[in-house]
Amino acid sequence: MTRHKGSKVKVFYLWMIRHQESECQQRSILYFGRLLKWVIITLFLAVFGPNLYADRVKLLSILAEADDLRVKANSQLNPGMKSSLGQFFTAAPTSLYMASLFDNISGQVRLLDPGCGPGSLTAAFVDEAISRGGVQSLHISALDIEPQIKFHIEQTLSFCTRMMNKVSIDGNMEFSLRDFILSSQQAEKGRYSHVIMNPPYKKIPATGSHRLALRKAGIETVNLYSGFVALAIQQLAKNGELVAIIPRSFCNGAYYQSFRKMILRDTAIRHIHLFDSRVNAFSHDKVLQENIIVHLVKGAKQGDVVITTSPLADFHIDRLSGSVTATDMTTRTVAFEQIVNPEDNEQFIHIAANERDQKVIDRISTFTHTLDDLGIKVSTGPVVDFRLKEDLRDNIEAGAVPLIYPIHLNGVLQWPKNSKKPNAIKISDRSKSWLWEHSGNFIVVKRFSSKEEKRRIVATFYDSSLPGELIGFDNKLNVFHCNKRGIDKHLATGLFIYLNSSLLDSYYRLFGGHTQVNATDLRNIHYPSAEVLRRIGGQAAKKPLTQVDIDNLIEMEVVAMTGEEDTTLAAQKKIDQALEILTLLGMPREQQNERSALTLLALLNLQPNGLWTDLANPMIGVTPIMNWCRDIYGKEYAPNTRETFRRQTLHQFVDGGLCLYNPDKPDRPVNSPKACYQIAEALRQVLATFGTCQWDRALSNWLSQRETLAAQYAMEREKQMIPLTLDDGTEIKLSPGDHSQLIHDIVVKFGPVFAPGAEVIYLGDTGAKEDFFKKKRLEELGVVVDRKGKLPDVVLYWAKKDWLLLIESVTSHGPVDGKRYGELSRLFKKAKPGLVYVTAFPDRQTMAKYCSAISWETEVWTADSPTHMIHFNGDRFLGPH
Repeated sequence: MTRHKGSKVKVFYLWMIRHQESECQQRSILYFGRLLKWVIITLFLAVFGPNLYADRVKLLSILAEADDLRVKANSQLNPGMKSSLGQFFTAAPTSLYMASLFDNISGQVRLLDPGCGPGSLTAAFVDEAISRGGVQSLHISALDIEPQIKFHIEQTLSFCTRMMNKVSIDGNMEFSLRDFILSSQQAEKGRYSHVIMNPPYKKIPATGSHRLALRKAGIETVNLYSGFVALAIQQLAKNGELVAIIPRSFCNGAYYQSFRKMILRDTAIRHIHLFDSRVNAFSHDKVLQENIIVHLVKGAKQGDVVITTSPLADFHIDRLSGSVTATDMTTRTVAFEQIVNPEDNEQFIHIAANERDQKVIDRISTFTHTLDDLGIKVSTGPVVDFRLKEDLRDNIEAGAVPLIYPIHLNGVLQWPKNSKKPNAIKISDRSKSWLWEHSGNFIVVKRFSSKEEKRRIVATFYDSSLPGELIGFDNKLNVFHCNKRGIDKHLATGLFIYLNSSLLDSYYRLFGGHTQVNATDLRNIHYPSAEVLRRIGGQAAKKPLTQVDIDNLIEMEVVAMTGEEDTTLAAQKKIDQALEILTLLGMPREQQNERSALTLLALLNLQPNGLWTDLANPMIGVTPIMNWCRDIYGKEYAPNTRETFRRQTLHQFVDGGLCLYNPDKPDRPVNSPKACYQIAEALRQVLATFGTCQWDRALSNWLSQRETLAAQYAMEREKQMIPLTLDDGTEIKLSPGDHSQLIHDIVVKFGPVFAPGAEVIYLGDTGAKEDFFKKKRLEELGVVVDRKGKLPDVVLYWAKKDWLLLIESVTSHGPVDGKRYGELSRLFKKAKPGLVYVTAFPDRQTMAKYCSAISWETEVWTADSPTHMIHFNGDRFLGPH
């Protein structure tokens, strides 16, 4: 979660824009001792504030315009050309989030956007710069090499220029159709204060022009994206900031060591955002590279690092907090030493999204040896079959030896195999140099894993038991060996167990950003010592090992070395089991995710080392569930994801009969802080059989009764609902509680007396708002609102007077005060009818608590005196002003 940043004066400035206090309230501010500078600001905003707010609304449309241009550009550009250039355009939500990450945007700003595409990132930056205030001038340098993009980026820059002119920012836009790397030799170092980029992703040939140009700049790297970032860092001024979305591959490996050292030497890492799935950042372009967003500050002192994650790239501004967030976003702040180990000469960057991932990194760090220390090598299989076609044989024959392909491996060797692939290779002058001595024990890992395999690294033990003095390994395999011959049995067995452990697999998924397993990746992993591996190998039974056996052997060694037991793998296993259960229970795909799995575990209070046979059924609220996920399973969700838990998991659990809502007090209001959930007892008894021989039968019985049970629970809830018949005869049910009862009274008591025949447009009851909203009717009246907009609790349209009555139902908070008056005025500013603002209270005693906060030019109604109304100032009673 990222908040818009700025000085105290700017925060107050924006606060005044958004709230537009009435003259009376401004006088109250003076009365309570505001200093002269606040008077000046207030007077200034009284003149310019509304226009500035309107500009902010238009700025959001600039990014939307830029995104439309991105879509058009995408459709016009040749997909093959985009792929060859390695350039994929940034969608509006991601652009919005990236722009929000900058710490400081003020004064004289010079922005660089290399590889700018249609300009989505630039548009988002300009939007952010204007919304924060304090920018005096903004110079933008945008570059791209694709001629077809020129029209689109010039349109975006034109939008930005017009908006900056409206808020008196001295703007200067410059687009160059040139290659950023090849033209950067003449670039001025330290020129820019900010860089925002989505650079191209493409390998650089060792003798290519880009490689030579980067070397002249003192940069040694293998990919365009790292070259772009390195050059941009050189062109940043001290304390200048860079935000980029780039592949995760630079975090490890020898190829990017020089690039990593430059980042760690010249900048401070402030923020890293991860995507849970590699396809989400650029799903529209089907990019499978795993991407991250990084925020760097040049020349700053390195401190703690904020790490956020999200399963989707659906970034948006949260209406309540004003922060940029995404569905199921998690957040954590970690010491830099947890990201880059001070003892690591290669300076690998380890990014743990949550405490559970951090524990994986800490556990694997127990092992510190390299393959060189073990006297073992790992190589890509040497046989490239299309170069040796004449020597390939379907089966073994005289003069031929076994040839191992990935299809022969599935944890164990299965050879020969009937397939399109050969099983043998003839020994000839051509092939002999590519064959190895057939002795000892080899560990073979497929470079490409199938979707069905649960682990990224899948190792097979091969003991040279096939016939022949030589052996061939296909190029799509990685082979652990000792000088092209096998390894001794105990060492090889220990290595096999380690490579197949869940701990290493969990680490590798954090460590590598690739969709395949390369020999280089396997060399970069740290291993147990030869002594430990031989001990593990010696302890392994001759019979096939289960995954539990493998993980226990590794865990025993880690505990022996650290003295600490860990629940990391147990936690992941419980989450996986919960996901399996949710699928078997028939929950929709939208609830088959880690959030819902953790919610189920919380409802059962099932901890990582707990037993399914010993389940609890506590009554627990949404926030306690989120705290439980953090404290017990190490996953800390951002605070503004609370509604996601409630609306996208718990609602479905209740509707599906998995849990009960407020079982202790069914008439408790939805917005009560005491609202809680409890697992249904019938389901708890079924889940207690999970993993036993009774599970299948218990599950089948529950599924056969599921609809009946869900209907029964629904009937209990229905008894507590408040019935309401609207003006057009529509019958609805409001959720229980004082707040909903007051909404009911507004419709049936207030409306007939003060707006007879009024049409109900919207009801904001939390149990009915998804069911009753005449959105198209409101649009006909001139008001187009986001479904997540902060509408009042009740909206009535009185056709006789052509008025829209905006009514807040207040039982514990939320009258139409100055702040709310301003919000509603802006939300309904294009309404064709006149606007009437009303605050409704259940009684005068409640009204008395809020009387001092109620805005002038509004009405007050209390349900205990339904035929009377109180008017706060103005020249008329009950009417627009």
